[in-house]
Amino acid sequence: MLFILIVALLAIIVIANIKIVPQSYAVVVERLGAYQSTWDVGLHVKIPFIDKAGRAISLKEQVVDFAPQPVITKDNVTMKIDTVVYFQITDPKLYTYGVERPMMAIENLTATTLRNIVGDLELDETLTSRDTVNTKMRSILDEATDPWGIKVNRVELKNILPPSEIQDAMERQMKAERERRELILKAEGEKKSAILVAEGEKEAAILRAEAKKEAHIREAEGEARAILDVQTAIAEGLKKLNEANPTEAVVALKSLEAFEKAADGKATKIIIPSNIQGIAGLATSLKELLTETKE
Repeated sequence: MLFILIVALLAIIVIANIKIVPQSYAVVVERLGAYQSTWDVGLHVKIPFIDKAGRAISLKEQVVDFAPQPVITKDNVTMKIDTVVYFQITDPKLYTYGVERPMMAIENLTATTLRNIVGDLELDETLTSRDTVNTKMRSILDEATDPWGIKVNRVELKNILPPSEIQDAMERQMKAERERRELILKAEGEKKSAILVAEGEKEAAILRAEAKKEAHIREAEGEARAILDVQTAIAEGLKKLNEANPTEAVVALKSLEAFEKAADGKATKIIIPSNIQGIAGLATSLKELLTETKE
């Protein structure tokens, strides 16, 4: 019976000293109070009453959100900024023995680093230079936490909360800026509209002038063509008349017709040729000629 109890007790002790380390975790083992080794993933057995296994340490990337910290800018504006830190434990031994309460140490280090960086910036620079602040803080924190076995991967400024009066002033400034841009856009639109109207009127005036010019040109060409046709007809008539070898009686008759047109009652003065009697005689001769033609 005693043997069974001893065996059972030994089995319980052995089972109690078996440790299974899961994936992405590590365990620091101490022997007689001194660091012995670091257990990785797998099954491990420690020496009872001599070895002591610490709690499992996560090697995964972790995220911690720190409460807003009051900071003062270069132009003496007090604001609150909360930060988010992404870190990962790379050395379980240094993490265990490097610093007491590592999370509190990281939080305090983040707050002091943030105050130092923002203290060199003015309010406007702080609001527009988040990437710069994030990069500087990550570099400083990563270097400071390296002896603790911690690697800082990213630092982000989550919220920047200036005082209420500063927020009101910024809102008024943004409203004024939006109104200014609206007025500029409206003025540019009116300017473009006026330019388009002026260009349209200019083109219309040019087209009207060109149309008027074209009409005058066509009218002049028509008159010239009419005059040319009349002169051509006259020239053709004279040519035919000349080809017909007219007698003096015919020439005199044409002269008489011209005189008749000149004396149609519209002229205020009539110049009678000196040989009017000859013309009258010519008319008598023409009459006799026509009579003989009829007979």
